[in-house]
Amino acid sequence: MIWVFALDNTLHDATPHIFPQINLGMTSYLEVHLGVDREEADRLRRHYWTRYGATLQGMIRHHGTDPHHFLEKTHDFQDLSTMVVRNPGLRSALNKIRGEKVIFTNAPLFYAQEVLKILGIDDLFRAVYSIEHSGFRPKPDPHGFRRIFRKAGISPSKAIMVEDTLENLKAAKSLGMKTVWISASGKRPSYVDLVAPSIRDLARRQYQLMN
Repeated sequence: MIWVFALDNTLHDATPHIFPQINLGMTSYLEVHLGVDREEADRLRRHYWTRYGATLQGMIRHHGTDPHHFLEKTHDFQDLSTMVVRNPGLRSALNKIRGEKVIFTNAPLFYAQEVLKILGIDDLFRAVYSIEHSGFRPKPDPHGFRRIFRKAGISPSKAIMVEDTLENLKAAKSLGMKTVWISASGKRPSYVDLVAPSIRDLARRQYQLMN
């Protein structure tokens, strides 16, 4: 069995510091490169994120944006190490989860690699698959998932997706993966096999997925 982990808000909490700065960076990028005011730039950013799963995808489709330039400019952090919210016991919990592990994130590769190093867990994953590897087709796009399956040699029926985003888990389930929702919610949608509030809890309950 191979475990496919999301990164932001699955292995660390990106909500307090990282996501707000990325959102500001993307809004500023749209404002400058599309020649619109800040209100319209923010509206477009949200619209593309809702429609495509990532603002970048909307920029590529509708404006011909260079994805590498967009990612470089919108993920330019002065000191990322001060922004990452670490989860106590994360490394120990990951070590207890049996099977190979990879990362599949909608973030750029340079950012994902740096975050994993800051968390001190970069050596625990066989590979890191980013938005570049999915052909800039972000989760929940099935095309992006299939590209990662091919690159990683993953059979969906022998893989478990660990995610914080329900739309991504719904897509993973439709492709044949088992699914874990990292959430404190007491509800479990039909396409989720296990709800776990943390990676530590997942490590304790992983056997529930092995049938």
